[in-house]
Amino acid sequence: MRVLAALSGGVDSAVAAARLVEDGHDVVGVHLALSTTDSPSGGRGRGCCTLDDAHDARRAADVLDVPFYVWDFSAEFAAAVLDPFVADYAAGRTPNPCVSCNRHVKFAALADRADALGFDAVATGHWARISGGLSDGAGRPAELHRAADAAKDQSYVLAVLEQRRLARALFPLGDVASKDDVRTEAAALGLSVADKRDSTDICFIPDGDTRTWLGARIPRRPGAVLDTTGAVVGSHDGAAGFTVGQRRGLALGAPAADGRPRYVVSTSVDDDVVTVGSAQDLLVDAVECGAATWCGPAPRAGDAVGVQLRAHGDELSATVEQVAGAVLLRLDEPSPAVAPGQLVALYDGTRVVGSATVERARRRAALVSR
Repeated sequence: MRVLAALSGGVDSAVAAARLVEDGHDVVGVHLALSTTDSPSGGRGRGCCTLDDAHDARRAADVLDVPFYVWDFSAEFAAAVLDPFVADYAAGRTPNPCVSCNRHVKFAALADRADALGFDAVATGHWARISGGLSDGAGRPAELHRAADAAKDQSYVLAVLEQRRLARALFPLGDVASKDDVRTEAAALGLSVADKRDSTDICFIPDGDTRTWLGARIPRRPGAVLDTTGAVVGSHDGAAGFTVGQRRGLALGAPAADGRPRYVVSTSVDDDVVTVGSAQDLLVDAVECGAATWCGPAPRAGDAVGVQLRAHGDELSATVEQVAGAVLLRLDEPSPAVAPGQLVALYDGTRVVGSATVERARRRAALVSR
């Protein structure tokens, strides 16, 4: 197959491309230039990857002896990831930019260009598995599954991909047992990124200070911090940027009466109000979502599913109560800190069923009676 391999400059994508070369595919490497950021070493680059990362990607392509290109997708990234990220926070929601990037950039804009250039597939270093699709001579539909290494599994951020995108995607690291194995493989190949550390922050906010980054883009309006009784317990310089479950940075004037920690339980950017409460106040067992993306056949009302509510969260058991129009899920056990804007990924065993975005979450009785 003729495969376009996205090279981020990290060890995962480099080894993924190496595996494709080893399997005899015609591989071309591409690094996406997305936006300007500072690298830890002081260099500058365009995109979720810094200039240093672009150089690392080129060096990996040289070692693998594959053609290499840098494509400027900064306009697509701004329109599909940066602008919606700011808009969601301005509206009091909690977005996941990695999900947006995968849906609209890597597996839409990039995949569409790959199709136009005659590539059979797009490959990335994501930790996930695909059965069927291109890998299946019988022509079965593609199925997205969790990676063999549960600790590295990234199927959550890929759960937004519909069948036509999955059918043309390759994830060569899905069956790898551990990250140590990837680094060992990279070292054996002579790849300079073998010991390169993983990226953990939002790619376009390299210092990790999301609130300051948002503050430069969203007008700050001071307001009150209330407890769940409506009493004023503090103040803030802008409700946008706070997220449900947040504990740090609240600057409350006095401790809770019981001395226990307090968390953000809701925000209202229209009223400039942030409400805080106890850990118990964060618990919800009903999640209402907007329209879903199904990776295959949609579930039916009454089906039992596994749900993952955040990128590094545990899988919880739930029941689908509604799928027409909106998706309503009933959690078997209450879960904390579910915020509007978050993605919910649905599972059947290791298989990804689909995903939807949280519109509201609360105690089931309150949600049903609204």
